[in-house]
Amino acid sequence: MVREAKREDLNGILKLYLCLHEESIPEQSDRLWDTWNQILEDENHHLIINEIDGKIVSSCVCVIIPNLSRNVRPYAFVENVVTHRDFRGRGYASECLEYAKLIAQKQNCYKMMLLTGSRREETLAFYRNAGYNSADKTAFIQWLE
Repeated sequence: MVREAKREDLNGILKLYLCLHEESIPEQSDRLWDTWNQILEDENHHLIINEIDGKIVSSCVCVIIPNLSRNVRPYAFVENVVTHRDFRGRGYASECLEYAKLIAQKQNCYKMMLLTGSRREETLAFYRNAGYNSADKTAFIQWLE
């Protein structure tokens, strides 16, 4: 079942992120809970999960960004697309991305953007099959300390 995350989903999401790029689950702290509450309370921040038999198996984040160009239409940024290793290849991440697309369309976004650090052809093909392309824009990243 695809849905937006709720307060009680935090630990399941943090465990899933171990399949993304995290090496450990952050310690329970005020900073963690403040960040989680900020995400939940932000109407433009959508943390989407796919839950199977009570386990969060896939997720993505879709942030709607207000914009003054393109006839004052917002755009969507998708990040942290991940599926648990044991559940890959079953369409769960595709369902999360489709849910994100519905949110973006409902918010009248004119585009969706997604970045990936992967160079694996199967990952890039997955994003192309989901409707994204890498020909229209060039992405640059500056990592901050």
